[in-house]
Amino acid sequence: MENNRTKSVAAVADRSPQPLFALSPRAVSSDKFWRWGDDNMMPAVLSLMSRRSTTHRRIINDKADYIAGKGFSYDETLRPLAAMVARVNGRGESLRTLLHRLAFDKALMGNAFMEVVTDRERSFLALYHQDASRCRVARDSQHIIMHHDWGAFRAGEAVTLPLYPAFEEQGDGSLRAMVHYKDYEPMFSHYGVPKYIAGMGVSAIAYKTDRWNISRLDNSFQLSGVMMLDASAESEAEAERIVRMAEKRFAGNPGQVMFVIREGAEDDNSRFIPIESGNEGDWNSLHDQATSDIVIAHSWFRSLSGLDYSSGFSAERILHEYEVALNTVILAEQEELMEPVRILMREVGGIDPSSLEIINRPPTRSKPIYMKVWEARKADGLDYDPDDERQQAFLSEITKYNVTKIG
Repeated sequence: MENNRTKSVAAVADRSPQPLFALSPRAVSSDKFWRWGDDNMMPAVLSLMSRRSTTHRRIINDKADYIAGKGFSYDETLRPLAAMVARVNGRGESLRTLLHRLAFDKALMGNAFMEVVTDRERSFLALYHQDASRCRVARDSQHIIMHHDWGAFRAGEAVTLPLYPAFEEQGDGSLRAMVHYKDYEPMFSHYGVPKYIAGMGVSAIAYKTDRWNISRLDNSFQLSGVMMLDASAESEAEAERIVRMAEKRFAGNPGQVMFVIREGAEDDNSRFIPIESGNEGDWNSLHDQATSDIVIAHSWFRSLSGLDYSSGFSAERILHEYEVALNTVILAEQEELMEPVRILMREVGGIDPSSLEIINRPPTRSKPIYMKVWEARKADGLDYDPDDERQQAFLSEITKYNVTKIG
């Protein structure tokens, strides 16, 4: 039955493209905060690393996509719930968009932040994602301080919001709070630690081996070595001029070359002495090992990261690993992210979220031939009716399969 409470769900006017700056700065008793990392710039380090390591970034992107699912199934007769799923805040963002951004931040930084907006009458509920790199925990451990640039922090530019379930009234009359998601790690009480923390070193290795290949490409795969130049240089400026002339003459795209100028003789004996390296195989092996270790550190799977497609596309393996990932990683993360959302819907928005479920679909569409039509529709998040005779048929009866009888 639909809740009789009259609600304007997520209809709060967004007075600014960034709700963070729609509020007047507020400070707690002290503007001190708990540092996130030794220099308080850990989010910047984690973000930069994710932009440089291809496999690392792919896994973070895929995790966020799988955790956000393909949308939501719910009782469509509950209009407040349907409105909340379609438009969760004043920006017009959907609930899935909010969930995806929270999942991305949590996969990348081990922390995610969600802003809650309502009023004294609880006449509406709006939920906003806040960039985790902008947030820090205040020294009282009861507030979150938001600032646009923690490298140049100024207390007067910061916005402070209490941690849910506490709300504080803002200058625009709204009540606001923050929800802080964090991955548990012993010895870390104020911030979470990303699950791949043990793989940060191998992510750096993968990046450096990629850079090694890029440098070889930039150098047109020329060998490094020593260029011996027979010339006379009376000054450093003259030596610099000779080196530049040598670069133009001997190499259009030089590799790592050390130029040595010696006193010229009658005969010009200038020559290039290459330094050959036989460790190319070692570099490739190091890169492959680092890539495998990144997947392990993320508690993820190779086939879901696109790493084994070169050896052949195996739908069966992908489906198998997806099922394992669904039951070990995806469902647990979804429950952790959605639990506060459901509580807020019920306690603040007066909305019944009991029918709200995330639709999960495997990356391939294969289904066993012994599955019934209604079971397949249910797995895809579509409407289904187990009592419908048409949906009682097996997929093998409506799809052409090549079945070989053995024995």
